[in-house]
Amino acid sequence: MSRAVAAIEQRGLVVVQRIDHAAAAQGAGLTLDPTTVIVFGNPKAGTPLMQAAPTIALDLPLRLLVWQRDGSVRVAYHAPAAIAAAHGAKDHPIAGKMAEALAAIAAAATQ
Repeated sequence: MSRAVAAIEQRGLVVVQRIDHAAAAQGAGLTLDPTTVIVFGNPKAGTPLMQAAPTIALDLPLRLLVWQRDGSVRVAYHAPAAIAAAHGAKDHPIAGKMAEALAAIAAAATQ
């Protein structure tokens, strides 16, 4: 988790929220392996996408899921190109830059 957050912040992105699903499960009397969604973004990247396709705001800021299972940490995210395409902004150049950043963040988080 700390490597993911550090990688996000090193790229000038802002962590908006952390959603700790394991803590919520514990509050409900259930157990869940560590499972957290990190919500993060940068208005300089997101705004042009929202200008091109306002409904993309439903899927921004970006999210990175970090979870632990069987002793290993894993990450997942929705591909920015797929998000952009779903909202009519297919092939927007910023989606490609977001994809590169997410891949680098995921790699840093799982090193």
